[in-house]
Amino acid sequence: MGEDGKDFKQKTSALIRRSSSAKSLTIGQSALGLLIQRLMKNDQKSRDQIFNSPQENIAPFEFNQKVAAVFDDMVARSIPFYQEIHRLIVDLTHRYYRGRGKVYDLGCSTGTTIELLEKSFGEKAISFVGVDTSAPMLELAKEKCSQVRAVEFLLEDMIRVDFKDAEIVIFNYTLQFLKVDKRAELLKKIYNALPSGGCLILSEKIKSPSKKMESCITDLYYDFKRRNGYSELEISQKREALENVLVPLTPKEQLTMLEEVGFREPEMLFRWYNFASYLALKE
Repeated sequence: MGEDGKDFKQKTSALIRRSSSAKSLTIGQSALGLLIQRLMKNDQKSRDQIFNSPQENIAPFEFNQKVAAVFDDMVARSIPFYQEIHRLIVDLTHRYYRGRGKVYDLGCSTGTTIELLEKSFGEKAISFVGVDTSAPMLELAKEKCSQVRAVEFLLEDMIRVDFKDAEIVIFNYTLQFLKVDKRAELLKKIYNALPSGGCLILSEKIKSPSKKMESCITDLYYDFKRRNGYSELEISQKREALENVLVPLTPKEQLTMLEEVGFREPEMLFRWYNFASYLALKE
């Protein structure tokens, strides 16, 4: 470990010790910020240039080897407030995880969320199950999470997961890729598997019921991507690749679906234009 790594570890450890008496977090907010910034910086080793050249036939988007290699940079530059959403996930996990079960990360991709949660818990015990249908993603997740104490990775369709001992289930921009007519079935399965007090943390791309407003927030989102270095060609080609692959719901549709499978009073905790995060608790 280099001097920068030692200095980071010492600073983080000190902040964790000073925050040990906090009600919900083992790690203090300052230390958490350092962790998120450090992990995100380390993740973005390969720059996303998948759609930077004209493609005659644009295939439907898939999480293949090429995407896995640049995924961390892709999501950091494509999802607004990506670091803040991870801070939200950490806060909620510390609040609702009681150490009696496991945290399931559905569509765990390269394992960033699991690694961050593991580090944020310090010496407190926590167990994970990471699920993904992409073998290249799981290869990277296993490497990234090599120091995680208790984690199991499943190369599996999340519909087929049994959610044994689930206490918290996380969808970090994953449910949106599942066929709409399969989503309620999966959510009901998760609801039934969760214990009383268990929770679902869901982040999704969303759409507006108003065509005029949808056009507005989509334009604003593409401005965000331009600011992060994506060209007009990259934006248009990726949009075409995601057509009918990523299918967003309106907030009302999403909240209604959560209520219909059994969750009481699910709540939207965060929204930025066409992205939102929800919390659903089982009583």
